Amino acid sequence: MAADFSVVLDELDTTLKSIEAVLDIDRLRREAAELEEQAAAPDLWNDVEAAQALTSKLSHLQGDIRRVEELRSRLDDVGLMHEMAAEENDDATIAETERELESLRKAIDELEVRTLLSGEYDSREALVTIRSEAGGVDAADFAEMLMRMYVRWAERHKYPVEVYDVSYAEEAGIKSATFAVKVPYAYGTLSVEQGTHRLVRISPFDNQGRRQTSFAGVEVLPVVEQTDHVDIPENEIRVDVFRSSGPGGQSVNTTDSAVRMTHIPTGIVVSCQNEKSQIQNRAAALRVLQARLLVVRQAEQRAEMDALKGEGSSWGNQMRSYVLHPYQMVKDLRTETESGNPSNVLDGDIDTFIEAGIRWRKQQEAVGAS
Repeated sequence: MAADFSVVLDELDTTLKSIEAVLDIDRLRREAAELEEQAAAPDLWNDVEAAQALTSKLSHLQGDIRRVEELRSRLDDVGLMHEMAAEENDDATIAETERELESLRKAIDELEVRTLLSGEYDSREALVTIRSEAGGVDAADFAEMLMRMYVRWAERHKYPVEVYDVSYAEEAGIKSATFAVKVPYAYGTLSVEQGTHRLVRISPFDNQGRRQTSFAGVEVLPVVEQTDHVDIPENEIRVDVFRSSGPGGQSVNTTDSAVRMTHIPTGIVVSCQNEKSQIQNRAAALRVLQARLLVVRQAEQRAEMDALKGEGSSWGNQMRSYVLHPYQMVKDLRTETESGNPSNVLDGDIDTFIEAGIRWRKQQEAVGAS
């Protein structure tokens, strides 16, 4: 067992050194120091939105540095502790170090996945839209289940979520919803969730208790930043205001504060109704529209590249099945990752699927580049 422990310890040490090199911890410390200096400026909060963005970036940068340093410290400590326990034949401590090593293996694997997020927009916050597709009321219910799954996933990680818009279906569930996960690297992390999700179950809406297959689509966009230069001329936008509504069509406020924004050249329509004022909703809708147009621009560039390669992308295809009857299983159709506990998955326990998706995408990119 001691030999096995030593082998695993050496493997984890090598992996962590590789992570430290990729993340460039010294560079991160320099960036954090610069941000700390900016955060100390007396006029920082004159621009509240910029101040919040800066302090959030600093907080997550400090968290990244602390996470790597703590893993390094724990790895060094567990090696020494195991060595001393082996010399003294202390079986209880040896067992404790083996449990700690397994815990370290999981934590270092998670951190290694993060180093695979190196795409142009991977470090951005994420804008997630979920839409019900084929399957009627079951699809609307499934779309709401997926929204809850992603919000619960964010809560498990203590990531802030801001809901921009929910369009409720008449009988149950939602037609669509758009929300932001406001943490760095949320886009890179959640972008592997994009595609069509499929649910198989006994329909709670069918009085004959028949099995129903329904579908919902997940779209993940990077939140637009000032450096993106997504300028939209005023004459290309039509803005309509309406009264916000909740489940069953009930009005959630008494003013026409909700905003629907249409980009006339592309026909893209976005809406926002979560804020109290029309001005705030208009600003939020504009951010969503800019994110959509940024992705349209990306898609056009990618189409040009795909045309040169003579192939297209299949990432938007059906990517995961959630089977609740006749057996219980969630299966990712790209990575073959499975879980026999759909309840846990739908309650936000999706890290295993996300990590496998990120590794799969990196492999696809490597194959495409070769």
